[in-house]
Formats: sequence, structure tokens, C-alpha cells
Amino acid sequence: MHELSITQNLLDIALEQARQHGATRVSRIRVVAGAMHNLVEDSMCFCFEILSKGTMAEGAALAVDIVPATASCRACGRRFELQLFDWRCPGCESREFDLVAGNELLVSEIEME
Repeated sequence: MHELSITQNLLDIALEQARQHGATRVSRIRVVAGAMHNLVEDSMCFCFEILSKGTMAEGAALAVDIVPATASCRACGRRFELQLFDWRCPGCESREFDLVAGNELLVSEIEME
């Protein structure tokens, strides 16, 4: 379950930002995660609930926005969403592409008091 270590890192980032801004409480954290990370939002929320106990983020809401894996075909230039087990351009069937979205992993918003 890689969600545990990823959630710990994201929580650490949020807590550090809260401390730097003099906050006493974190009420909400929004995360942007690319589909290539294959994260399960429910697992992340479960891990967050456990990891945040005793911190200023205890009881905070965790929102996870999943960004689809999107590619650009090197052969024909078409943009397309990568499908599980079928990484071919739907236009020309090429397997040569550049990933343009879906590998993100960041804290995008922190609501604090």
C-alpha cells in the first residue's frame, strides 16, 4: 500500500506550510494526483485520518483530484487518454508518445486557521 508513504509526505508538506504561515489548525488539504500513480482515494483518506492524529491537521478533510493520464502521439500529434493495457494512439495505432499529464503529485491547496 504505497498510499501510506505518499500520504505521509503530503501531510508533512501541508504541516510545514501551516507552520511557516503561523497557522494553528489545518482544516482542508487538496491534492492533485496523476492517474499514473495509481492511488486509491479511499486508502489515502484512511491513511490521512491515522497519520494526522495528534497534529494540527487532525480532523481535516482530504480531497484528492485525479488527473487522467494523457499522451501526445509522436507520429500523428493526436492527444489521447491512455487506456489501461492499451497504450496505442487511437488515431494511428503508434506506441510512440509523450506523456503530457497524469504524473502529477502535489498539494494544491491548504486551508488553515
